[in-house]
Amino acid sequence: MSAQPNLHILAVLVENKFGVLARVAGLFSRRGFNILSLTVAPTDDLALSRITVVVDVDNTDVAQIAKQLNKLINVLEIKELEPNESVERELMMARISAVDSQSVRDVLDQFGGTIVDTSATELIVSIDAHPDELDKCEMALNVFEIRELQRTGRIALGRLGS
Repeated sequence: MSAQPNLHILAVLVENKFGVLARVAGLFSRRGFNILSLTVAPTDDLALSRITVVVDVDNTDVAQIAKQLNKLINVLEIKELEPNESVERELMMARISAVDSQSVRDVLDQFGGTIVDTSATELIVSIDAHPDELDKCEMALNVFEIRELQRTGRIALGRLGS
């Protein structure tokens, strides 16, 4: 998922209650917006969750979405995270044929990744980085046989001092 001019990251703080995620995702669906990534997890306060939504819309539409989200019950705060004012990460795991584990390690070293499981024929690798770096890592790992690949979706926080 590489950077696009109309890519927007929304951090939505919500009450950690049944059905909130469905209502938030449904709002995007009803408006016809494509969600490129959606992550949700409790915060340090177990009564609250943070939903990070990466959506492909133009600037006027993202303001309208924020207004609509504010109307939903259980939504407490919405922030649009600008790429230059936020830190973004995503986790990628891949199952790779273990033809040459040292060559795989060499690729992983370039991206800060690790081997998390091994067998006689396969490796499972894990990398957490900016999504653009994961795209590059995935391309580099393509020289090996990738048997399975999973990415979590973006999480982001505003930079300190922003």
